Amino acid sequence: MSGHILVVDDDRSMCEMLEESLVRRDYRVTWRTLADEALDLVATEDFDVVLTDVRMRGTDGITLCTRIVETRPDLPVLVLTAFGSLETAVAAMRAGAYDFLTKPFELDALLLALGRALQHRALREEVKRLRRVVSESQHLGEIVGTSPPMRRLFDLIERVSATDASVLIRGESGTGKELVAQVLHRRGRRAAGRFVAVNCAAMPETLLESELFGHARGAFTDARTARPGLFVQAHGGTLFLDEIAELPLGLQPKLLRALQERTVRPVGGDFEVPVDVRIITATHRDLEAAIEERRFREDLYFRIHVIPIHVPPLRMRGNDILLLAQHFVGDFAAQTGKQVRGLTSAAAETLLAYPWPGNVRELRNSMERAVALTRYEQITVVDLPERIRERRRARFVTPDDPAELLPLEEIERRYIMTVLEAVGGNKALAARVLGLDRKTLYRKLERAAQLEAEPSDEPR
Repeated sequence: MSGHILVVDDDRSMCEMLEESLVRRDYRVTWRTLADEALDLVATEDFDVVLTDVRMRGTDGITLCTRIVETRPDLPVLVLTAFGSLETAVAAMRAGAYDFLTKPFELDALLLALGRALQHRALREEVKRLRRVVSESQHLGEIVGTSPPMRRLFDLIERVSATDASVLIRGESGTGKELVAQVLHRRGRRAAGRFVAVNCAAMPETLLESELFGHARGAFTDARTARPGLFVQAHGGTLFLDEIAELPLGLQPKLLRALQERTVRPVGGDFEVPVDVRIITATHRDLEAAIEERRFREDLYFRIHVIPIHVPPLRMRGNDILLLAQHFVGDFAAQTGKQVRGLTSAAAETLLAYPWPGNVRELRNSMERAVALTRYEQITVVDLPERIRERRRARFVTPDDPAELLPLEEIERRYIMTVLEAVGGNKALAARVLGLDRKTLYRKLERAAQLEAEPSDEPR
């Protein structure tokens, strides 16, 4: 990753050597032989990393590091020292140094340290930016996001809200399907009516039937009084049927009739009751497969599947992960009265590397835990749940059939495309996740395009 490096060393030849080596690798380099001159430059110019020696004439490198951290905490400092004692390293880290290297050092080691420092600064700047924009980002109620998949979702919600058509919301568990249903209700013409929600998987068939359609007095044991069902309670508003794929097969014809005729018959009742409700359903199951397995009626599917809405999983939303994390941190900090402002760059990098199988619900719970446990003004890596801290960035599965083994170049191509898709096409963020500079990523993408364009030897 390229950047502007300030080198500080009272050995002029060392400064010139570092400048020559780093410029050849696309870094911009400015150097000074006095720490006080370097401090003046830091106050007036923008640098990405400061690289300083420890033992220098006048102000030493540890003091320089301390003053930079006090005035520019966003600017990482790498300390170089020929005196590689433990005391020197401890002093540098206490002064706020991002890292240190012992002279003599290998150039590759320096380049690796610079790359980490640049990535650290980029993530820190991103976290600061997200903290500034979280309150003004595009959102609908509790649904927060700026990624392309979420912008498409917001646009669809705006268009669908004005209609009374039935909506089927699909998406993995924890993505926020009920929040989408609530927003559709609040922004629609039925906002003055009630929003009534029921989980079709949460109760047995007989109880669910009574819950949905109501019951007459004496319809069953303990039915001492008549009770209106959720259809009647939602009259003039919206009825949200969550986990619709779990609706018992015996209840599906009665629900279909209620949707078609706009009337319901209470359990044990003699008369139909007219209802005027908008139906929104949701599921994380494959309804088409359930139809093939005869667990879900096809005619009911077409009745509820007038307008489909897909809520994207969190892993496909790129920087929305950090945006949501900042949003939740602000909420929980306000609830608990703790002075927690946001995330460290290391914590942000850890969140971006995690695949979030539990989606937004898992992120929200993780941030609630982190705010409760942290002792600092920012969430650190140690405040995150262990499963997130320990997660490896990638897992490789070896196929049993040797014929299915792939060349390394093809594995790399597929993984790069997976990362790009997961971050919403953001190449800068993909480069950070992959540990590449942008030029290298662009070169690999060009090669990937060539591989896709090459004719395959396999029969089609």
